[in-house]
Amino acid sequence: VVYEQEGVFIHSSCGKNDDQDSLIAGILRVIEKESEVVVDWRPLDETLDTSNILCAGKDSSSVVEWTQTPKEKCSRGADRPSSYEAEWDMVTTVSFKKKPHSNGDATTHANGESKWSFLFSLTDLKSIKQNKEGMGWSYLVFCLKDDVKLPALHFHQGDSKPLIKCLEKHVALNESPHDERVLLVKTQKSLSQSFENLFDEPSYGLLQKWKKDPYIVTMGKFSKVTNYIVGSLRSSDPSNQRRPPSEMADFLNDTIPGLKINQQEEPGFEVITRIDLGKQPEVSRREPVSSEEWAKNMDSEGRLLDVDYIKRLIFKGGLCHTLRKEAWKFLLGYFPWNSSKEERANLQKRKTDEYFRMKLQWKSVSEEQEKRNSRLRDYRSLIEKDVNRTDRTNKFYEGEDNPGLILLHDILMTYCMYDFDLGYVQGMSDLLSPVLYVMENEVDAFWCFVSYMDQMHQNFEEQMQGMKTQLIQLSHLLRLLDSGFCSYLESQDSGYLYFCFRWLLIRFKREFSFQDILRLWEVMWTELPCQNFHLLLCCAILESEKQQIMDKHYGFNEILKHINELSMKIDVEYILCKAEAISMQMMNCKELPQTVSEILGIENSSVTPDSDTGEDESGAELSCPTSLYQSISTPVIAANGTRDGAQQMAETQSLTPA
Repeated sequence: VVYEQEGVFIHSSCGKNDDQDSLIAGILRVIEKESEVVVDWRPLDETLDTSNILCAGKDSSSVVEWTQTPKEKCSRGADRPSSYEAEWDMVTTVSFKKKPHSNGDATTHANGESKWSFLFSLTDLKSIKQNKEGMGWSYLVFCLKDDVKLPALHFHQGDSKPLIKCLEKHVALNESPHDERVLLVKTQKSLSQSFENLFDEPSYGLLQKWKKDPYIVTMGKFSKVTNYIVGSLRSSDPSNQRRPPSEMADFLNDTIPGLKINQQEEPGFEVITRIDLGKQPEVSRREPVSSEEWAKNMDSEGRLLDVDYIKRLIFKGGLCHTLRKEAWKFLLGYFPWNSSKEERANLQKRKTDEYFRMKLQWKSVSEEQEKRNSRLRDYRSLIEKDVNRTDRTNKFYEGEDNPGLILLHDILMTYCMYDFDLGYVQGMSDLLSPVLYVMENEVDAFWCFVSYMDQMHQNFEEQMQGMKTQLIQLSHLLRLLDSGFCSYLESQDSGYLYFCFRWLLIRFKREFSFQDILRLWEVMWTELPCQNFHLLLCCAILESEKQQIMDKHYGFNEILKHINELSMKIDVEYILCKAEAISMQMMNCKELPQTVSEILGIENSSVTPDSDTGEDESGAELSCPTSLYQSISTPVIAANGTRDGAQQMAETQSLTPA
C-alpha cells in the first residue's frame, strides 16, 4: 500500500429526502502489485464479499462486477477470503458479468453490505476531474477508458493533493487544455520514464492476466513490450479483432508521434521502383580474436598499431572472453584508440576520482533530504526493483546479497547523478548488466556504461526520438530488401514493425543468450561494416522468418506471437553472417536509393535511384568501405550457422565482394 486515506466519501443519491445525499464513508488505497498499480475504494463496513467488488479489468471496455455462481457461493461459504491479497487472487477463478456503471441509486444486499466498492488498474485510467480550490472539500472523479465514470470521491479529511502526487509517480498527468479541472493521462509517459505500465500489458490476448510467480512476470516483461500497442487496439470481443489500417495508423501515430511509415491504401497495390540488389554473397566468420593477436598489435608503449585491422578482426569473429575486459574499453570509447598504457592509467585515476565524487552525492543524502526529493526517491525505488530481477539466473547476479547486485544498484544510482535529467528508465539495467559482468570493476563498468548510454540515450528519452527514427529507417531498409514482404506486413496491419520495438530498445538483450549478447554487442561496437548495422540485423532476422510468416498466412496476432517466441532461439553466428551479406548486397548495388545510403553511411553522391552505373561524371567509382573484406585468416562459420570441419584449418581467404 503506497497511499491510504480514510474519510473518503461517496455521496449517493439514495437519502431519505430527494434533495439529500446519503454519505458512504470509505478508505481509498493505491496498491502496488508485483505487476501493476491499482486504485481501491471500499466502505468502512465492507465485509470483503467478492460479489460486491466493481473491477475495471485491464482489457475490459467497461466496469465489470464480480459475480459468483450459486454453486461457488455455496461452496465457499465460511471459507470466503478475508484479506485483500486472497480476494485479488480470485480474479482468475470467479466468473465475470459486464455491468454498465451508474451514479444513480445505490443498492445494498439483504445483509446491508454496500455495492459501491470499486477497484481499477492505472493502465485503465483515462482522466481525473477535480473541483476547483476553495470550493468546499476536495473531490475527484475517475474516468476510465471508453468514458466509464466512477462515483465521485469526496475527501472530508484532508485533500486530494497527496493522492495526485502518488499517482504521478506511476502515470504522467497533464492539465486538459479545455478544462483546467481535468487531468489527462499522457500515453507517452509509459513509453519512457515509466516503462512499468508498458511492459505489464496482456500479451496478444493469449497469456494469463496475472502470473503467480513474480520472477516469471518480470522476466516476461520485455517479451510483451510491443503488446502495449496491441492491447490498445485489440479488445476481447472476437468481432473486433480486425481494424482498418487507417485506424491502426491513426492510433500508432497518437501513441508514437512522428512515426511516419507508409501504409498502403489497398493491400496488394504499391507504387515503388523495384531495385535488383542481386544475390546475397556467401559470408563466413572467423575464430574470436585471441590475446596473442591483440598483443602482437601493440607497440612497446601499449599503443595499438593498426586500429582498423583489429576492428575488422573483432567484427569477423568477436573476442575471446579473457580479452573483453580490456578491448571493450576501447570499443565503447572509454579508452582512446591511440592512447598509450601510461595515458590510460592516468585516465583511470581521474575517472575513479570523478566517479566516487558523484557516488558520494547520492550516498550522502539523508532520509530527511530524500523525503523532499521525489525524483531521487523515484529513481531509487525503480532501480531497486529492477536490480532484483536483472539476469538473476547468471551466476554473477544470482542469490541474495550478491555483491554483483550491489554494484549494479550503485552504478545506476551514480548514473542518475551523472545525467539527472534522464535519471533511470526501466531497461537501462539490462544494458549495464553485461558490461559489469565483463569489467568486474565498479568504476570501469560505470564509464563504459556512460559511453554505451551516449549511443542509446535517445531510446530512453520521453519523446522517443531514437525509437521513432530507427523504426522508420528499418522500414526503408526492409522495403528495399523485400518490398513484397513489406506489402504483406502492411496488409496484416503490421507495417509499423512495432514487434521490433524491444529489439531496438535494448539492442536484442532479450533475444539472445547472455553469452551470445556479449558476442553480438562487441561486433556492433566496431561500427563495421556500415552505420546502423543493428538495423541490418533486424532485417536478417525478419528475412529468416519471412517464409514461415507468409506461407502460414500469419495475421496481426500471429506475427506478433511468432516474433516474440523467437527469443533465445536465434543463432547469433548465422544472423551475423546474414546481416553482413545484406550489407555487402547493398554496398554493391549501383542504384542504391539516397535515403538508404544515408542510413547506412555509404558515400554515393554520384548515384541516384535511376542511375545505371557506379561511376560519377568524373569517372570516380562508388565509394564503399570494402577494406573490411580484405584478406583475413578465417576458420569458417558458414551462413547456415554450422562450422565446416574441413575448413577449420583453411588458409587465408579473400573476402572481397563479388
